[in-house]
Amino acid sequence: MTLHQLTCFLSVYEEGSLTAAAARLGYAQPSVSEQVRNLEKTLGAELFRRAGRGVVATTVADDLRPHAERVLAAAQEARAAVASGVRLETGTIRFGMFGTARLYAGAGLVADVLARHPGVRVELIGQNSNEVSEDLRKGRLEAAMIAVPQLQSEGLDITPVARDELVYVSADPQRLESPVTPQRLATASLVMPETTFRAEDSVRMALRQWLHETGRNPQTRIEVEDVETAVELAGMGLADTVINRGAAEQLVPRLAPGAGWVSLRPKQYDTLAIVHRAGATLSPAARLMIELATARIQAIAEPVRPR
Repeated sequence: MTLHQLTCFLSVYEEGSLTAAAARLGYAQPSVSEQVRNLEKTLGAELFRRAGRGVVATTVADDLRPHAERVLAAAQEARAAVASGVRLETGTIRFGMFGTARLYAGAGLVADVLARHPGVRVELIGQNSNEVSEDLRKGRLEAAMIAVPQLQSEGLDITPVARDELVYVSADPQRLESPVTPQRLATASLVMPETTFRAEDSVRMALRQWLHETGRNPQTRIEVEDVETAVELAGMGLADTVINRGAAEQLVPRLAPGAGWVSLRPKQYDTLAIVHRAGATLSPAARLMIELATARIQAIAEPVRPR
């Protein structure tokens, strides 16, 4: 049973004539007759009897009519829903974004989307870049913005769009008098977020590589999951931390007003990139999110222009 068969059936039912139904649909009359015969074969029942130049519906056709109408109406609604989604009028837009970036770009990104398409539903997915990358590989997400300390594809297309400076946050003014060198950082007492993902966290990976020349790794006194807690503890003077400057600008004045931050020497950066599966054909929704997320993050962090 096909939608085409049901369409022909309803037209014949309403017109009472194969010829009139064909004219209404813009088909040849033999084509309409064939569709009705095929539907009768599928159902194992006669739907129409000939009467002069027209046809008369059987009781089986009377029973089928409301079901056919509902099926065709549902199909039309489905087509309209898909078309609406393509036009970004309704539906759900999902986009991956690692936790720290959401702190200073997430709300603005959602506002940007809703300003253009107030009827859509928005989902920002992910806590850590590694987690978001895995969702991309498994097809749970079309596209995302993640931090990428080492630009390796592994089945993903990666386009760097910005870099965010890493800064040293402390409540001790003396520690903020000059940029922090690798030697100073190697002996610092630190609180670091992303403890679950510590092996893959982009900030920690950048710091480990930076400190390689000292032969040491950053020593953590306190491990926490979220950057907000790390900033609060730094503000209490219990430990210092290293986070993205964008996060520091948002969180330090609010959660640790007595603290400040200073650059590392030489300056170190987290690279932020748009990522999607290699060779993927992106939907209009994914392309929209990439455009808006790139504009939003480049207004906050230092843009990385394509070569």
